Amino acid sequence: MGRFTEYGDYDGLGLARLVKDKEVTPGELLDEALARTEALNPKLNAIVIENYEEARRLVEKGVPDGPFEGVPFLLKDLHLLWEGTETTFGSDAWKGYIADHNSTLTERYLAAGLVPFGKTNSPELGLTGTTEPRAYGPTRNPWNLERSPGGSSGGAAAAVAAGILPLANASDGGGSIRIPAAACGLFGMKPTRARTPMGPDRGEGWGGMSISHIVSHSVRDSAAMLDATGGEAPGDPYAAPAPEGPYLAETEREPGVLKIAFNTKRADGSEVEAEVAEAIKRTAILCESLGHIVEEAAPRLDPQEMSTHQATLIGANVALALKQRGEARGREIGPDDVELITWLIAEGAKSRTAVDYAAATLFIHQMSRHLARFMSGYDVYLCPTMGAPSIPLGVLDMMNEDVGAYMQAITHYMPFTGLFNMTGQPSMSVPLFWSQDGMPIGSMFTGRFGDEATLFRLAAQLEKAQPWKDRRPNI
Repeated sequence: MGRFTEYGDYDGLGLARLVKDKEVTPGELLDEALARTEALNPKLNAIVIENYEEARRLVEKGVPDGPFEGVPFLLKDLHLLWEGTETTFGSDAWKGYIADHNSTLTERYLAAGLVPFGKTNSPELGLTGTTEPRAYGPTRNPWNLERSPGGSSGGAAAAVAAGILPLANASDGGGSIRIPAAACGLFGMKPTRARTPMGPDRGEGWGGMSISHIVSHSVRDSAAMLDATGGEAPGDPYAAPAPEGPYLAETEREPGVLKIAFNTKRADGSEVEAEVAEAIKRTAILCESLGHIVEEAAPRLDPQEMSTHQATLIGANVALALKQRGEARGREIGPDDVELITWLIAEGAKSRTAVDYAAATLFIHQMSRHLARFMSGYDVYLCPTMGAPSIPLGVLDMMNEDVGAYMQAITHYMPFTGLFNMTGQPSMSVPLFWSQDGMPIGSMFTGRFGDEATLFRLAAQLEKAQPWKDRRPNI
């Protein structure tokens, strides 16, 4: 048979419907995904580990009759384990690490009928807002190959945006779903803290700031995937509030009249780049035109205090990861084994104490209550996903010896997303507007803790009003 050239016209649920109606087979979908990978990945460097044979064995065995039956899929090369396959965490230090078990979330993806065929590029240990690891080299943005696809799920976002597949696994500890979604013109939902499982190896990531889900073209794929993968697993330390019903059904409901606060300034009061600010103002006008009540308001924050406590939590977890990897390899990890910024983060953790860690944990819990009080007056909070459109490759290279310039770029590029990792609220990036030079700009909407339903209803309404799937990169 010839290639299934209509593949790119469908989202994940659409492809699964074709499989269920026997109009196409999982093998034909996999063949098309692999053909697109071979054609596009040399330009993008989005997929760095090939699991083609494992995928073919899944198809030959017969995939489960789940909501995404037979749909090609990619796992991020970070934390998510698939038995018998390599996971390197974007690092030379982990190359050759073969998982002897599945992550709980991997089990749920497989039960949903997905067919993983590879793993996507990630910065080392997911530590920055671009995807340029020393281990594999940079992933390129399909909208402009000289620009960053964002991070840390940049490989996933580049593959989806380029049309290799309609959705891919992603994770978010400081913006790593929403930043690449914004940079690549995709929909990206960070769920409520603990909505998806992190077992069996971990109870939480980065002190509760990290969580996994997907990036996708369509809102309904994101909703249906959260239906398929959300919910606590045995042994989880805590769980997110249970939803009232399926998220996919929420995408078919009107959101009603929402009260939306919006803001275009960083926590320190400084302005974002003009095109980003204009996109958020236009988003607010669009929301008003859809019948929502919109007013300018923002929570009061201390960015320096936030940065200090975030660094404590992340640094401690990075230092532990290097310690554990050294023990597994039989020799300590040294500065030559990892990238410069990774090493500095781990070394910085050594100057902090157990009291500092307890203080950081207390701080993010207090921040959650602070944001809950602010959100008691609003259904949704709107602000930029990033402080600028996608930046050139090299600006956030973690081997950059000018650490001051690196930290200044981080502050400029990604000042908004990390707050909602601290507070655990659901937060989504929606691609409604583009810059004058053709780069996507993400509008970030954040809901009340546990309330993905409102965000999915609003996202579906925005998708109908201004369908971003009509815009695709020419690569």
